[in-house]
Amino acid sequence: VQLVESGGGLVQAGGSLRLSCVASGFDFDDYAIGWFRQAPGKGRVGVSYINNRDGTTYVEASVKGRFTISSDNAKNTVYLQMNKLQPDDTAVYYCAAVESGALYGVAWFSPFQEVGSWGQGTRVTVSS
Repeated sequence: VQLVESGGGLVQAGGSLRLSCVASGFDFDDYAIGWFRQAPGKGRVGVSYINNRDGTTYVEASVKGRFTISSDNAKNTVYLQMNKLQPDDTAVYYCAAVESGALYGVAWFSPFQEVGSWGQGTRVTVSS
């Protein structure tokens, strides 16, 4: 399993970025991909996920209305479109993958944290 994130960078408050997570080495259509972030000095927290098996998506309340997750199964790529970025969005953003079945009946972020495969992260810095 390999995940490679890209698309991070420096942006002014109010701007937009689109992060990409390119996956390889597993059956993309049968996995869920999650986005997490870790702000300076803080723990890693879940942002959003998409279940490629059934198309289910979820976005945390803290970014709902500003962030959108999508998947291009033909390209084995999941995107995180981030609009109206704020300084509090500054973090390293990671994508992670788990088999879709692992999500059922538990908090969505737990399987990623416990058994997920992770990318190396991409840094997002939002200036005020």
